[in-house]
Amino acid sequence: MKAALLSALALATLLPGLAQAQGCSTQNWPLWTQYAERFVQKDGRMLGSSMDPNQSSSEGQSYGMFFALVANDPVTFDNLWRWTRDNLSGANPGQNLPGWLWGSAGNGTWGLLDKNSASDADLWMAYALLEADRLWHKPHYRADALLILGNVEHTLIRDIPGLGKMLLPGPVGYEHPDQLWRFNASYLPIPLLRRFTRESPTSPWKAVADSTAKMIADKNMNRFGFVPDWVAYRGTDVNKGMFVVDKFSNPLGSYDAIRAYLWAGLTSPADPLAKPILDNLDGMAQSTASVGVPPEKVNVITGATEGTGPYGYSASLVPYLRAKGLPQLADQQQRIVDQAIAHFSDPADPAYRQPQYYHVMLSLFSLGWTEHRYQFNKDGTLNVSWEAACASKP
Repeated sequence: MKAALLSALALATLLPGLAQAQGCSTQNWPLWTQYAERFVQKDGRMLGSSMDPNQSSSEGQSYGMFFALVANDPVTFDNLWRWTRDNLSGANPGQNLPGWLWGSAGNGTWGLLDKNSASDADLWMAYALLEADRLWHKPHYRADALLILGNVEHTLIRDIPGLGKMLLPGPVGYEHPDQLWRFNASYLPIPLLRRFTRESPTSPWKAVADSTAKMIADKNMNRFGFVPDWVAYRGTDVNKGMFVVDKFSNPLGSYDAIRAYLWAGLTSPADPLAKPILDNLDGMAQSTASVGVPPEKVNVITGATEGTGPYGYSASLVPYLRAKGLPQLADQQQRIVDQAIAHFSDPADPAYRQPQYYHVMLSLFSLGWTEHRYQFNKDGTLNVSWEAACASKP
């Protein structure tokens, strides 16, 4: 009896630690786990994140880092970042922003196919690294994040006349000598900009967030509550300017812009820009409500819509519609996503073999949020489902 009592006491002493160890392990996130097993190589390169299934993009690497963090998977996270740093940034992120496209050059060699960076990927990498340090206590990640941010601030942020500080989408092709700049709202999630401001209050990121909200609300381009994929800004005087149609892409809102609605929905409702941004995005909710699915393309000047958006669009709209106070419409889009993901996840289904990188990525952002695997706090930090269980881990 005494021995049994001692054993019970010993087990009771061990149980909290065992529970914490179990709660602090890699989270069971089937969609991300299955995707990573199929498309993330052991060296950390994500396949299929470009039109060519053997190529890799900085966007795919950065999204993968974020999802590995949400899943509390430090091994996959580290592999993704090491491959990215070594291959896209030449092992020097403070000097080289990551080139956006990597693959076979066609002559037996592999490497960067386009050295131009994509600033949205730069931001997601820096964000994931900052939060990896905060949550996992890995200061070398913060050091790398600060190198990226310093490089971005020096290379890509401009003080635009009449607008303020703004982020270029990349080093080449977005700044023209005739006082014309090109921007992309989907490259600028407000929670990320808040996190960078938290890290460095004197940095330009708060001003960039304010300029982003102005861009989304501008009535020259947002006449019907839609966001264009690309928008141009023309400086008309030393301290004046206006948003105009981007001559390279026309007034089209489609595969890029859909993320702007997603980021708006994911932004903390306590953020002072959350409501103003959502209030200026009525068009997509109204269009989706009228036909049951989001349009694939929108002319933001006329409000005319075209086509039916794929399930990645529906996924992007779930947090947005919930933030807009439209739960039934959000549930309708959620069912579309759930059905599509069931097909994608079944090896016996033809959809399993179809390239679906972008739609799955958008679904991971949406489903991860819907399933309360993560939320963004007002200051841009992550509230992840496993954080409490791991709080006392060194």
